[in-house]
Amino acid sequence: MMPFADIFHFIVELIWKHDLSKAPWYRRWPLTVLRLLYVTVRELVSGELALYVTSLVYTTLLSIVPLLAVSFSVLKAFGVHNKIEPTLMSLLEPLGPKGAEITQHIIGFVQNVKVGVLGAVGMAFLLYTVVAMLQKIETAFNSVWHVHRLRNFSRRFSTYLTVVLIGPVLIFTAIGITASVTSNSLVQYLLSVEPLGTLYLEFSKLLPYLLVWVAFSFLYIFIPNTDVRLKPALIGGLIAAVLWQTAGWVFTHFIASSGKYAAIYSSFAVVILVLIWLYVNWLIVLVGAKITFFIQNPRHMTLERIPPALSSRMRDRVGLAIMYLIGKSHWHGESPPGIDDLSQQLEVPPELVEKQVEALMEKGFLLATATDPVAYVPGRDIDTIRLSDLVFAIRSAGESRRVKFGESGVPEPVDKLVGELEKAMGDRLHDRTLHDLLAAG
Repeated sequence: MMPFADIFHFIVELIWKHDLSKAPWYRRWPLTVLRLLYVTVRELVSGELALYVTSLVYTTLLSIVPLLAVSFSVLKAFGVHNKIEPTLMSLLEPLGPKGAEITQHIIGFVQNVKVGVLGAVGMAFLLYTVVAMLQKIETAFNSVWHVHRLRNFSRRFSTYLTVVLIGPVLIFTAIGITASVTSNSLVQYLLSVEPLGTLYLEFSKLLPYLLVWVAFSFLYIFIPNTDVRLKPALIGGLIAAVLWQTAGWVFTHFIASSGKYAAIYSSFAVVILVLIWLYVNWLIVLVGAKITFFIQNPRHMTLERIPPALSSRMRDRVGLAIMYLIGKSHWHGESPPGIDDLSQQLEVPPELVEKQVEALMEKGFLLATATDPVAYVPGRDIDTIRLSDLVFAIRSAGESRRVKFGESGVPEPVDKLVGELEKAMGDRLHDRTLHDLLAAG
């Protein structure tokens, strides 16, 4: 009998040995699903997602009351603030009777937060807590998408507040309009006619699932600081919604109903259950985001994880290619490319492109535009950018300016050889510039 490890390796090799680009659809789709499952489980096992989930659980506990307080204040002005409690109760429903108790406590805290008593400083701190929570969420999503740059401060602040202040109003207004339309006499008459009544009844059962699906898809499109396409977001949102509902059912029937937690933790049992439920929820959210990322970037679905850094040879190639593409766009008067544009053209992960762009910007070869999203243009005239300076800037990227390693301790013959190599490269390139490279293309 074959050991389990041998069976596992055999199945993995069977999944990855075929080139799916040339495979028929009936083979390509099942293998794609299996590959997606494999890479998602691999990301979970690596532990990186778990670190962000833990951080988000802690941030949620600190920010849930300020977040609801801000939303409550806005919704109260529109007369729909009474919708918060049933929504929160439905989210905590898997906790059983304790969910209703926790909801009452949270709503009580929210109602005790009075803007007039807080004053300007207190209100500013309240808004900061909300913005800080959303920034933590964006950081986690950016990590999933391998994006290392946050939105700039002004855009971040305005966007986050728009979500917090306007988002709840739109959601609950839509729910209110739906209820009003349903109660209309004409609509009631139409619903009494079969099969319209039955169809509406079945649709009303599916509506909560559709809303969860739409909410997840919206998060996956809006939160990451990168361009997320609609189709991958819808697929990732659908998978996350199914996992969410499944986790709620499992939690209700096998965890929250168990008396073991109360026997072990006594009065702290409800706290433990809340922490576990928050952890499961955030884990599902980030798993859905990871699935969205893999669907949009299938080149990341590889048997082994893509290394987080380029080799020395590839840094030269990618760095010079970035300057070539940006210089070419500038030369022909085209729109300057951004990180995602460069990543797609070079077929290199965005995070590796970003590192090369940052190195070139640090040396003054590139400048970032003030547009959204950020694009890049040459930092000076392409006739004055020497190729030898470009290569040296790319190779010396990341070296510390204050701490110099490997200067005094390197044997003299080795140091001399490195100097000869650099001189030979400079002599070979001579005074060739970026303009010469573009003209040769």
